[in-house]
This record gives sequence, C-alpha cells and structure tokens, in this order.
Amino acid sequence: MQILQLLEGARQATGLTVVIDVFRAFSTACYAFEKGADRILPVGEVEEAFRLAQTMPGALLMGERDERKPDGFDFGNSPALLPAAGLTGKTIIHTTSSGTQGIVNAVNADEIITGSFVNAGAVVRHIRQQQPRRVSLVCMGYACQYPTDEDTLCAEYIRNELAGQPSDFAAMTQQIREGSGARFFAPESQEWAPVADFDLCLALSRFNFVLKARQEGGFYALQKVVV
Repeated sequence: MQILQLLEGARQATGLTVVIDVFRAFSTACYAFEKGADRILPVGEVEEAFRLAQTMPGALLMGERDERKPDGFDFGNSPALLPAAGLTGKTIIHTTSSGTQGIVNAVNADEIITGSFVNAGAVVRHIRQQQPRRVSLVCMGYACQYPTDEDTLCAEYIRNELAGQPSDFAAMTQQIREGSGARFFAPESQEWAPVADFDLCLALSRFNFVLKARQEGGFYALQKVVV
C-alpha cells in the first residue's frame, strides 16, 4: 500500500486507487448522491463541463475554482449549500481544482474509487472485499498545489483501518481544525466555504457506499456502490 500526493501521485497510482479529497469534492459528491443524484460525471476543466452539459439536457453543473462556484454553474462545491430538493434522478457534471483532477489523471489505475472521511468505512470494506494486490491512496491536496492535513490524515486513517491499527480521530479533527481546515471558520469565506462544511466533511463513515469511477464513452461516471 502506498500513500501518494497531488497530480504526480495520481499519475503514479496503480492497482486499486483511492482518490482522496475531503475538502470538499468527494464529500460533496456523497451528499449529492444522498440527495438523489443518479450519477456524477467528474471532469478536469470548466470548459469541458460546459461542453458535456450541452450534450445532456437537464444535467446540472457543480464545482469550483479558487473554492468559488464558476459563473454559469448550478452549484458550488459545498455540501452545506446543496439544495434540499431537485437532485433526484439528475446527472451532475462535477469539476474541481483537486479531486476530479485526480480521477482524470489516474491513468495507470486498475480501479478508481473516491475517498473522504464521510465514507471511509465503506472504502475500507470495499478494499477488503476486492483484496487487490496493490492499493494506492492518492491525496489531492489544495488545488493540487500542496498537501493538506485532511487528505493525508484520511489516507492514514484508511491505511490504519486496513492494518487493524487504531486512529485517534478526535486528534485528527483537531489538527485539521487548526491547520488547513481553519479557513472554514474565517468570516470572509462563509459565502462559498461555510463553517457547516467542516462538520459535514468530517462526519466519519456517515455513508455506507463507495463512489466508483467508470469510463463511459470518453468520460468518467461515478457510480454509487453500497458496501
């Protein structure tokens, strides 16, 4: 098992690859499925998202650049700001600065699933069920520019669980709160990165499914797989 970082890590990943983005891509994706989304299509570029949307009437655009919702998108990348209704049966096209970049760059992976604290238990169960020869845990960091506490600690949590070793999740949460998660508590960021996102993204093993990336006609689609 290897823990890798950023885009280079995604490109180096082999075997069953878990692309990790806690704040917030792959936490938000889980909440979107909880709210009834049918599938999520992760893409690399904003322009690609718009092009794909033109071929899929009724599809919704979700994502961020510099943490903010791009002009013309339906939703940002915030679980707290997802609508209470209106996602049932919908296709969502998703592009972010970190998480979705990892999926499209994991070109050597045998299988790609997403990872976050909100479905960490399901990720562990899926890996145990699959019994792969190699596991790559890829931490996408902040805008693929530098590693972050939450992604690296999530990878360590998954690794520890698979090894039967304990993790101090309360201490992890505190480290994240004082480190890269501190931005969610800044008054000036509440419009696009509300404090509620911090707790929603650290709701440990809230969901009993993994999101598996499969190629469909030239693009990826995330499929919810209950574990």
